Amino acid sequence: MIGLPATTQVWIAAGVTDMRRGFDGLAAIVQSKLEENPFSGHVFVFRGRQGDRIKVLWWSGDGLCLLAKRLEHGHFVWPQATSGAVHLTTAQLSMLLEGIDWRRPIRTHQPTQV
Repeated sequence: MIGLPATTQVWIAAGVTDMRRGFDGLAAIVQSKLEENPFSGHVFVFRGRQGDRIKVLWWSGDGLCLLAKRLEHGHFVWPQATSGAVHLTTAQLSMLLEGIDWRRPIRTHQPTQV
């Protein structure tokens, strides 16, 4: 994954998106449905109908970046909501991109308090 600035917010667009959309179509969804600025530097993630494809839209400061990924096995875990957006951390985004259930990650070891 590309290193994102610490202030970057990650937004999942709830529901499904037509994966034929490109830069302009996804930016229009960000503006109209999510009511966010696609040129803010935040990351916006969209999922296809089958659940095995996602697209990630991100303004890098000098242009829009579009990442597409298709899982060969399994599907991307998505919120149950049909509209709006869900905020993720960059760690949750990394899990999502790997096909891991980011909603309930299980620690292999519980940290102890010092």
